[in-house]
This record gives sequence, structure tokens and C-alpha cells, in this order.
Amino acid sequence: MPRYKLTIEYDGGPFVGWQRQANGPSVQGAIEEAAAALTGSAVAAHGAGRTDAGVHALGQVAHIDLERDWPEDTVRDALNHHLRPAPIAILSAQTVDDGFHARFSATRRHYRYRIVNRRSPLTLARGQAWLVARPLDAAAMAAGARHLIGHHDFTTFRSSECQAASPLKTLDALTVSRDGETVTIETSARSFLHNQVRSIAGTLKRVGEGAWQPDDVRHALNARDRTACGPVAPPDGLYLTRVDYG
Repeated sequence: MPRYKLTIEYDGGPFVGWQRQANGPSVQGAIEEAAAALTGSAVAAHGAGRTDAGVHALGQVAHIDLERDWPEDTVRDALNHHLRPAPIAILSAQTVDDGFHARFSATRRHYRYRIVNRRSPLTLARGQAWLVARPLDAAAMAAGARHLIGHHDFTTFRSSECQAASPLKTLDALTVSRDGETVTIETSARSFLHNQVRSIAGTLKRVGEGAWQPDDVRHALNARDRTACGPVAPPDGLYLTRVDYG
């Protein structure tokens, strides 16, 4: 069966997350329904990452196996047709060998967290960013972020419901930058714990407001205690931006 690698963009607002669930619509479920409409048979979509409810994607990756060869552009366009009006777009469909797996072949995942730092409410960015009214010091946030780069026990920054076998993860990059009223947190790793990025974003926001000093992030990390974490940031500002392979 030919295998297709799909690169996907979506607004996570209307969905319970990537993973198919019984309690509401999922991105995975919508793509599987679109693929079934194309082929006339059941198709399973395997994603690179299980984004939570409300989390967006600029470059999620999934793979599907189809019963016959289709031109890549046909697969992309047909899936987009059957996905309407859901806020999901297949950016590309590429044929890959059957050894490719969207999740297990991934070597690095990249996430972005977007904060709009102003007092006025969001209009165009509503549901697409975290509105923070208090002034944020992005330089202080960046200084706090540097304590988290590298290989650490991230127990403090994982959800109590996280199912990962180990809290040990390696953050390859974690940066904070400011452009006007937008503060952007970028991070990369082979894999992440459940709620890890949102927990980090909420903690760095506390530093930016002046409630914590940058070194307090190191103390929170070393505590290996979920109660030492700052508030978990809302899903609105989180984006899976890219997945690397090979």
C-alpha cells in the first residue's frame, strides 16, 4: 500500500486535540474521514505529535496508507476538498517508503508560544495567542529560559496526567524574543512531555512580570515537583511549527 506523508496546518480551537476521542471532534478524525471519502474505505492517520485541545499547528506531520497510488497533488487537493469547512489544510502530500512513520521517524519537534502583551483585548488574534496585560521583560524571560536548555528531569514541567515513562528530556533550544507587543517563545526537542511547553511558557511569563527572578526557574526545575511550576499557559498561544526527519 502506498504511504503518504502529510504536512498539515490547523486551528486547534474547534477540536478536542489531534487524537481521535469520543467526547468531540478531533483533527485526526477529520483527516481520516476525508481520506475515507476519497478512497471509499477506512484509513488510519498517524500523527507526529498529539497536540492538546485548542493547540494549533503550522507544520504537523501525519502519514496515511492508501490502497492505490494517487498523484501527490490529487491526494492533497482531494483531502482539502473533503475537509471543508473544518479549519484544517493539507499543505503537502508526499509519497514515502513504508519504513517512514510520522511519529517514530521524527528526530526533532519545534514549538512556538505566542503572547500578545497589551491591555487592550484581542480581536484578530483571539484564540490565537495568550493576552497578558502586565508589561513583560522579554530579556528576563530569556535569562530564565536558559536554565532549562539541555538534558534535565522535567518533573516540575510535566502534567500530572503525563504518560511518558521518564521525565528526562533534552531541550535543544529555548529562546524568548520580542517584536512590538508580541513575545515569542521558541523551543525544539526530539520529544516533549505532556503540557511541558505550556508549563514553561507560564513559568517564564511569571519571570517577565517580575514575580520571579530568572534564577527562580532553575530552582523550580531542580525541585522536581509539579507544585513548584508557574501557571500552565492556555492552549491558544501554542503552535507545533515543524517536525524534522532524517
